[in-house]
Amino acid sequence: MGGRYYFQITALPSLGQLGSAPPMTPMELIDHLGDDPAPAELVKAIFLGDDLLQRDSYLSGEAQEVSPVVLSPAQATNEGPLPDELSPGETHHHVPGDAVWDAYYRYVRSVGDKTNSEFLNGWVGYEVSLRNVLAEARAKVLGLEPSHYIVASDLATSGEKFDSIIGEWSAAKNPLEALRIIDRARWDWLARNDKWFTFDQDELAAYAARLMMLHRWHRFSKGAEPPSRQAQRNTQ
Repeated sequence: MGGRYYFQITALPSLGQLGSAPPMTPMELIDHLGDDPAPAELVKAIFLGDDLLQRDSYLSGEAQEVSPVVLSPAQATNEGPLPDELSPGETHHHVPGDAVWDAYYRYVRSVGDKTNSEFLNGWVGYEVSLRNVLAEARAKVLGLEPSHYIVASDLATSGEKFDSIIGEWSAAKNPLEALRIIDRARWDWLARNDKWFTFDQDELAAYAARLMMLHRWHRFSKGAEPPSRQAQRNTQ
């Protein structure tokens, strides 16, 4: 499959560093992919995570509007049911929203397996690992049981080292600085795993992951506000 998407990838605008203005919208990227289902499914699986972050912020009352890409406006504001793949069914999670995130991570992994995407499976493994390590650290500080806040632990990537990230995050002076530390780690992971110059579907997926992060930080900047508490919890 290497080189299959050469023309689609070389026609994309360059992405700046974390915090820079995004050069295109998520929907423009999806439209750019045309009718090819494999890369579109990968890209939508990534953008769905940002839709869920917006949904959480809206439901917590910390965001007044949403701009979902994959979810419908009704789904993003809890006025309509979530897609079947995000339905948690019976759950052991102590925090109701964690069941949705558990289902989301498992859905992403299923898409990665279906499309043979090394990038997407690696990405979701890293996201789960980072989220759970931070959940454990936060629970210990608050005197809570860490296991109550873990999701999809069987999907976590083994061997990742997060000690330095946890140290910086713990020393952050405010929530925005803390989130910037976490997202910098995510951005660095993308730089190590972006499949650059392979011109295959995984390079498109990595582009989508970067574009999603740029849009999230653009929302924070545009609102001149730190990210909501709910968004911080789920992105950390």
